[in-house]
Amino acid sequence: MLRYFTSFLLVLGTSIGFAQNKPIDTKPKDSVVYEQSYGLRVGIDLSRPITSYLDENYTGIEVVADYRLTPKIYLAAEIGNEKKTKQEDLYNFTASGNYIKIGVDNNTYANWYGEHNSIFMGGRLAFSSFENTLNNYQVFDSNRYWNPDGFATSSTTPEEFKGLHATWLEAVFGTKVELFTNLYLGASVRLAFLLSEKEDERFPNLFIPGFNKVTDGSKFGVGYNYSISYFLPLYKKKNKSKKNSGEKVEQTE
Repeated sequence: MLRYFTSFLLVLGTSIGFAQNKPIDTKPKDSVVYEQSYGLRVGIDLSRPITSYLDENYTGIEVVADYRLTPKIYLAAEIGNEKKTKQEDLYNFTASGNYIKIGVDNNTYANWYGEHNSIFMGGRLAFSSFENTLNNYQVFDSNRYWNPDGFATSSTTPEEFKGLHATWLEAVFGTKVELFTNLYLGASVRLAFLLSEKEDERFPNLFIPGFNKVTDGSKFGVGYNYSISYFLPLYKKKNKSKKNSGEKVEQTE
């Protein structure tokens, strides 16, 4: 019995010795590693269906999407179709066509653990292919004897101008907020600069789908969207996060 007791004391003493020789890390950890979800976020612009319902002279739809590359950088794109009829002083026209915008968004908002909200700025390269239809037009005549209350109607036969296109750059500023799990509400403002356009010699481009109204003598345009989108997580990636003042967690690569 004494032999077994002596053996137990020897094993216990050896274990304590090894434990004391092992270095103790007294330096507090200032960072943790956790997994973030990466994937594709897809949705639609809400403003265009609403405007289509309220305005009989407009129809449009836009699909929005972004793909998360890093905690801050997203590849982004918008694809849409618009048709707008407008009455000017002397003519009535309809512009209709498709457009695509491709670019990058940079999230400037530092999220808490598990959050994916964003306040972003970005840029797009956009292209639109469309056509114009001159529905009718009137002729200005300084002699108002025969038409004292208006202008003389010259033609009511629609004339089509096809094969038109335009290219422009957009600066984008916006936000996306997670309402429920993976469901986001977004809004953005866009300042566009027209790089090039093809127009018919007989009729100018007054509205470009995706660009909005074209102002005579200016290459700038303004747009906006309000989106609802759903995030599809495809994989997870470990990211290092540093704590600031023991409160908010800033996500880093």
